[in-house]
Amino acid sequence: MCIRDRANQLLEDQSQVESGSLSLAEPGPQGTFVGVYDGHGGPETSRFINDHLFNHLRKFATEHKCMSADVIRKAFQATEEGFLSLVRREWSLKPQIASVGSCCLVGVICSGTLYVANLGDSRAVLGRLVKATGEVVAMQLSSEHNACYEEVRQELQAAHPDDPHIVVLKHNVWRVKGVIQISRSIGDVYLKRPEYNREPLHSKFRLRETFQRPILSSEPQITEYRIQPNDQFAIFASDGLWEHLSNQEAVELVQNSPRNGIARRLVKVAMQEAAKKREMRYSDLKKIDRGVRRHFHDDITVIVVFLDSNAMSKASWSKSPSVSLRGGGVTLPAKSLAPFSAPAQLNSTY
Repeated sequence: MCIRDRANQLLEDQSQVESGSLSLAEPGPQGTFVGVYDGHGGPETSRFINDHLFNHLRKFATEHKCMSADVIRKAFQATEEGFLSLVRREWSLKPQIASVGSCCLVGVICSGTLYVANLGDSRAVLGRLVKATGEVVAMQLSSEHNACYEEVRQELQAAHPDDPHIVVLKHNVWRVKGVIQISRSIGDVYLKRPEYNREPLHSKFRLRETFQRPILSSEPQITEYRIQPNDQFAIFASDGLWEHLSNQEAVELVQNSPRNGIARRLVKVAMQEAAKKREMRYSDLKKIDRGVRRHFHDDITVIVVFLDSNAMSKASWSKSPSVSLRGGGVTLPAKSLAPFSAPAQLNSTY
């Protein structure tokens, strides 16, 4: 199930679930694709990813005749290059597009393997059942590229040894060049190509000095995980959820709640925590206008995927009904390959 809550006046997050063929050839690998795209500066990049990344993945899976980390990496690269081409075309009339970017979290389930690829600070967390106790434990499947982490700051400093200001502590928050918290993304071209760090881009985005190497990276960090019989579900969510819930709190909530509506439940609990931190009631938080609410919590996008290792292994090359969710609400077919067992909804706000 997927659900999204909007705090910004303009929704910058996008998400999608694709189930069925993962290539353009028949027969080809079957599986499920999950994407959470947490945009910033505007919705253009996250929408572009939503429109192009999965198609690139199918193209490269066809060429390689399989699913692999290399296929996913090439799909990310092609999406980044495609958005750069869009910026080139629109730069003179719409220079602001060079300052728009998006985090990009992708999960691909194929042949019993879960691939997780990430740029930015969204997160994928697995819920694994401990049969001896009946408890569920959280296992984080992604690394976050946010300057608040010491290892990310060290990575940036190693890549830019001649720049003492590559990371700056500003208002008690670590930021890359003092302007952005994440170190990897799709888009944010003004921090990757020096020719876009100039007029007519608005001065509030421009860096004072030029740069020789890209400041931000578009190289995804990819994890391959073999799904085990005790693995129950995976949560894919933007950082808006994880600001208020720990990994363990999230998996326990999923494990102990009805599957139907679980993504909405996660979002609601996160917002209740956000309200509590501000010493206000959840009902009062909901009354605050979008845009203003951004000061209380970020946009939140959540997708919960329920896993069945046996079914996924058997279905990896057999044709099954295709499902594509990019907006609105839809119920998945009962025998869909997608490892869901509950309705899925996209583009929902409340």
